[in-house]
Amino acid sequence: MSQTPRLTDRQALIRNRHRALNTPGRDPALFLHETALDEVQDRLLMVNRTFTDVAIVTPFAQVWRSVFPQARIVADDDMLDLGEAAHDLVIHALGLHWADDPVGQLIQSRRALRPDGLFLGLTFGGQTLHELRAALGQAEAEVSGGMAPRVAPMGEIRDLGALLQRAGLNLPVADGVPLKASYQSPLHLMHELRAMGEVNALDARLRHPTQRAVLLRAMQIYVEEFGTDDGRIPATFEMITLTGWSPDESQPKPLRPGSAAQRLADALGTVEKPLKD
Repeated sequence: MSQTPRLTDRQALIRNRHRALNTPGRDPALFLHETALDEVQDRLLMVNRTFTDVAIVTPFAQVWRSVFPQARIVADDDMLDLGEAAHDLVIHALGLHWADDPVGQLIQSRRALRPDGLFLGLTFGGQTLHELRAALGQAEAEVSGGMAPRVAPMGEIRDLGALLQRAGLNLPVADGVPLKASYQSPLHLMHELRAMGEVNALDARLRHPTQRAVLLRAMQIYVEEFGTDDGRIPATFEMITLTGWSPDESQPKPLRPGSAAQRLADALGTVEKPLKD
């Protein structure tokens, strides 16, 4: 039997997140999760529905508790601790990029929804940390002649939208926006990623520290290629929002081909002309 390829070392990921929350003298950097919370609140204001049974898949429950105190908070494990048809809203918050089987995560979320329940997923898109990835890749190629896996792969918006359909969700929508952060140096960005719990937890990662020469060259490339006039460096985080509804008979359905009651030319008030051979 074929098995899903293992992308993430779960123990390393859990260790990284625990370190982010519990390092003495340093607060966790959860501004992206707070941004995701703001995005969810804005989306829900546009939905003419009151949700009473909410589940939130997140590694950082404290971000969500103040706004959703009654929600069921579950970890983004391979098997989500969600009951079938137990919720009318499932939020999957910034964990899909570490999932070995992202479609499986969406299917489990859909099964946890009642008919006409709403799924809201927030995940990182393919432009996330493109500056850091480019600098590290070039530096490693120059110094050691190869490239090691360092940043979790992140899907493009079109591919992520298609996952909603594969998971059996109706009325799928995927949209995203790049968020720009600014740092004093690449080293400050790397410290921030550690405080986010977002350092390398890939199963195929190197198990020894990165060579100092690689890091120094990567920082140099980062500044040369992406540095701004004020001496700082930018970092892109592309946040994509995925929206879909659990199937229900009340939802609008596309018309069958050939069932239109009016010609398009009539609706537009134009004269229909046949194409020349």
